[in-house]
Amino acid sequence: MGRKRFPDFPPEGFKGRTLRVGDPGYTEARKIPNARYGSEPALIAQCLDADDIVAAVKYCDAHDEPIAIRSGGHAIDGHAMPQDAFVIDTTPMKNIAVDPETGVTTIDAGVLLGEMDAATQEHGYVVPSGTVSDTGAAGLTLGGGMGYLTRRFGMTVDSLLSVDVVTVRGERLVASRDQNPELFWGLCGAGHNLAVATSFTYQARRVGPGVVSGLIIYAIDDAAHILPRLDAVMASAPLELTIYPVALPAPPLPGLPGHMVGVPILVLIIVYTGAPGAYEAAMAGVRSLAAPLADMVRPASWLETNSILDVLAPPGRRQHARGGYLGGITAEVAAVVVDAVRSAPAPTSAGPSVAIALPCLGGANLDFPEDSTAYSRRGANWMWEVLGMWDTPDKDAEFVRWVDGVMTAMTPLSLRNGYVNLSCDQGPEWLRNLYGSREKWARICALKKAFDPHNRLRYNKNVARAALQAPARSWVSSWVRPSWMGSVGWALAFLVLCRVGVYLQPNWGLALYLVRRFGSSNSAAA
Repeated sequence: MGRKRFPDFPPEGFKGRTLRVGDPGYTEARKIPNARYGSEPALIAQCLDADDIVAAVKYCDAHDEPIAIRSGGHAIDGHAMPQDAFVIDTTPMKNIAVDPETGVTTIDAGVLLGEMDAATQEHGYVVPSGTVSDTGAAGLTLGGGMGYLTRRFGMTVDSLLSVDVVTVRGERLVASRDQNPELFWGLCGAGHNLAVATSFTYQARRVGPGVVSGLIIYAIDDAAHILPRLDAVMASAPLELTIYPVALPAPPLPGLPGHMVGVPILVLIIVYTGAPGAYEAAMAGVRSLAAPLADMVRPASWLETNSILDVLAPPGRRQHARGGYLGGITAEVAAVVVDAVRSAPAPTSAGPSVAIALPCLGGANLDFPEDSTAYSRRGANWMWEVLGMWDTPDKDAEFVRWVDGVMTAMTPLSLRNGYVNLSCDQGPEWLRNLYGSREKWARICALKKAFDPHNRLRYNKNVARAALQAPARSWVSSWVRPSWMGSVGWALAFLVLCRVGVYLQPNWGLALYLVRRFGSSNSAAA
């Protein structure tokens, strides 16, 4: 099927490479990090620049075709390479420009985090971003962008200055706080649904090249004591310090006795980016938690530090992930984590097979107003992510069942809002809740309708599908929308009901009950 579709692509002037099933290079190009998705797209359009993207988008618009987009390909659901799809592949687009005086950094949409880090560190800067070096900067940014510097500087979108995009009609736009500000707002967290990004400009921050980082390893028996104390520890810690607790079966690690390999452990990933002389004082709370099995924290480069977690996301393995936000790490959360890692499936190879991470957020991330971006951060002091990694299809059911079981246990302990890049899609209600308030969701839906009315950009955690599957509301609650009409609507409803009561029999109690009843339904729907 893939060989027969889009026979008249590319158009004249397209400079990149087009790959179809059977073409040399196609098999390698369609690979993405999550090996659960071995799909064969109909065509991969490897774009060299924004003009190529315009040509590809206009072609899809003219032929009424949906568009898939591949940057780093890390989307856990395999959205970068859907079966029989038209894929715009930005991986050849690798330009990076860093102003050594101001730190303003512009990158093309195909740049990976490790490549961006290497370029900015040449001048002593870092763009706050993610924690796995082969992640695409584009996809990470458009969902929000969380990493080791979130607590100090906020999310990646909080350092974003502008985005160059191509709309689904093929129009080139610049979105920033000054140009197309509403689109820019939506791109900061819901961007996968709105346009095809071609480049990003950030305000990089002074960090490194030297930092202090590494692992502190504890017995899993200590986790129930350590994890609930982390709220207090981090509340008094400087913003330059962050920690990522991770519970997992121990992989082979230097300094860890051989008999511990495969035994559940708790690891604290430590990252400190402040003044070297203040490190020990910053770590006082962490040092008081418990006696570790091993302490591997030491001076390191930023590039080394920001690839610590690469071992948990090796390309080519089968993966499944879920996640959410926490207001705090309670004893109940700790119990779920400990029980889950102890009951995890047996590893299928020498590498890590499962992990439950609890990245620390809070700090500067919560200093930004909730409505400043589409991304929602309200109340999120911590994040949780459960990840399963295995090698053969016969283990799919076992690992998926384990990951989803952890999610089931964690969901009642979690916040309703969340981070769109964190988890496999959990359905329309989950997606609506991710963005926080009803008002934010309405803004995102309005942007989707304005910039992608035919849902060309559907290979994602899709806003249009979630909006179509909105929960049923009574005709009364629908009638009073938008929210500013609420008080007028209910006043009129009250008068109508009272007038009806005059003809039937005076019954103010019934009228008040009906208004109260429908009013509370409306509030719950909100």
